Amino acid sequence: MSQTKKERWGTRLGLVLAVAGNAIGLGNFLRFPRLAAEYGGGSFLVPYFIALVLLGIPVMWIEWSMGRYGGIFGHHSTPGMFARMTKSRWGTIIGSLGVSLPLLFAIYYTYIESWTLAYATFSATGQYFTPDEESLKASLPPEVANVTYYGLLDSLKSEPAEGVRAIGPEKWTGSREDFDRLDLSRDGRLDEKELEKLITPLKSIHTMQFLRDYQGVTPAEDRVHFYSIFTAFVFWTITVAANCYILSRGIKGGIELLAKIAMPLLFVFGILLVVAVLSMGTPDPSIPTRNVWAGLDFVWKPRFESLLNPQVWLAAAGQIFFTLSIGTGSIQAYSCYLRKDEDTALTGLATVTTNEFAEVVLGATIAIPVAVASFGLVATQAIAASGSFDLGFVAMPVIFQQMPLGRVLGAMWFGLLFFAGITSSVGLCQPVMAFMQEAFGWTRQKSAMLCGAMLYVFGFPIVLLVGQGYLDEYDTWAGTVLLIVLALIETFIFAWIFGLKNMKEELTRGSEIRIPSVFFPIMRYVVPLFLVVILTSWLLTNLSSVLFLTGVPVENHSSIWLARGTILFLIGLFAYLTIISPTLRNAHCSNTLPQQEPDHDHDLD
Repeated sequence: MSQTKKERWGTRLGLVLAVAGNAIGLGNFLRFPRLAAEYGGGSFLVPYFIALVLLGIPVMWIEWSMGRYGGIFGHHSTPGMFARMTKSRWGTIIGSLGVSLPLLFAIYYTYIESWTLAYATFSATGQYFTPDEESLKASLPPEVANVTYYGLLDSLKSEPAEGVRAIGPEKWTGSREDFDRLDLSRDGRLDEKELEKLITPLKSIHTMQFLRDYQGVTPAEDRVHFYSIFTAFVFWTITVAANCYILSRGIKGGIELLAKIAMPLLFVFGILLVVAVLSMGTPDPSIPTRNVWAGLDFVWKPRFESLLNPQVWLAAAGQIFFTLSIGTGSIQAYSCYLRKDEDTALTGLATVTTNEFAEVVLGATIAIPVAVASFGLVATQAIAASGSFDLGFVAMPVIFQQMPLGRVLGAMWFGLLFFAGITSSVGLCQPVMAFMQEAFGWTRQKSAMLCGAMLYVFGFPIVLLVGQGYLDEYDTWAGTVLLIVLALIETFIFAWIFGLKNMKEELTRGSEIRIPSVFFPIMRYVVPLFLVVILTSWLLTNLSSVLFLTGVPVENHSSIWLARGTILFLIGLFAYLTIISPTLRNAHCSNTLPQQEPDHDHDLD
């Protein structure tokens, strides 16, 4: 019996909080509100909840049951689980993806996580605040009515004038007064320079320079706030060390304890921030259109024409993967510590429900509404389109500077993001921990040291090359494409190779709720088809441009190929370690019966 076999979750609450913490991450508070705003507001919820029911919940149940099944045989990582279910050597090797993939994810995720810790500190000290309030107000975008960011872009594309893209009065959907106010050159048209504050509202904001200086992206001679990446390096080191310390303390004393502390704090901070946002009303009475209610209307007002756009459906399905942390192997690495007859159906559903509350209720009520109240609707649309980092790390700091108790609220916002991040990153690291213990008999402390070393060694190029596409490349492959690949593999193994009878038995054993029978054909047919469509659509749309770096600056090519090389190296490394593991070598043909140790002190209550 392996040493990891003796580890158990202490309480049901601790288990649910830990797995919910694994799911609740930066995507809930940054990525979801941006996607909802960009892809149809309230109508985005239609494909989102369809994907949740047809993809998220079934795969969540599959991963919970797969982990519990492997755990009763002493397998705590996907190589052993896949081998046991497929009864083949190739199952062991393919299962190594469930170890390398979450590690690849964690390598870049922990660096972004360290930004949240740094910015919580910068908020408390007011380091990104500027004393020049008048200059700050002057840099904010002007307010215009009946104009959209996307409409501006379309009009600029269609009306180039003398080599400069511009909009004439006939294409302007707003008032003539606003047109004349923006037409600084008085030439009867609005060129890109005159529209700059609307279509790139954060370009000249001081917090943009602050972030780029912190990341080391700004050329050395132009830096103002940080003159090296030393500060970023320190916060990243602290973040990696904190993850490894928690992992080294074990399931109950480390991961579960973290969840019991961090998750309540996350929800407290989230609810307090929602109250603070809703209390803002109209921050500047002289601009009545800039108010929180206009922001909520922007997020939730349905624009049903977006449902005809296939990209919206792909974005919704991708968000479900990202938000629930499915397809990473981390959920199996948690559920493998359950006993044979302990519930997975209700617990898995509770995990989904907790995550959805954090995402749909809290996440959508903070960043976008407060941005509309501060920047206006057109500029917020532009910020949402520019990416989650600009929304979270550039726009939000400007907003906090203008709010009463801004330092406190800023520290709470970034503290919320840090708690969301670290509960996810320890979950992403757990498969590596479990694999080294299972495959080579390592102690938890030794495995934690190895995990930390790999995060550090392979994360160092990300810290150095963040502005050259290195981090984005990891996110494309480890955070998007390979998630779908692994989910497709595990669904096929569980629903087809493992067999329909075994699948039903494993899903329903010990269940405290009745899984509707319709979900069994969904798992066998709908989920694989859904995943194949998503993967095929992505390949047809993006593969050529991604592989051949279409539109990527030449100076970034070497960094991107270096990122791809390290990704392939780590995938190959864990496949090799799986092959040479003395305990996993014959896992596929072992006739060992499930063994349960009497450990009633650690039963879930």
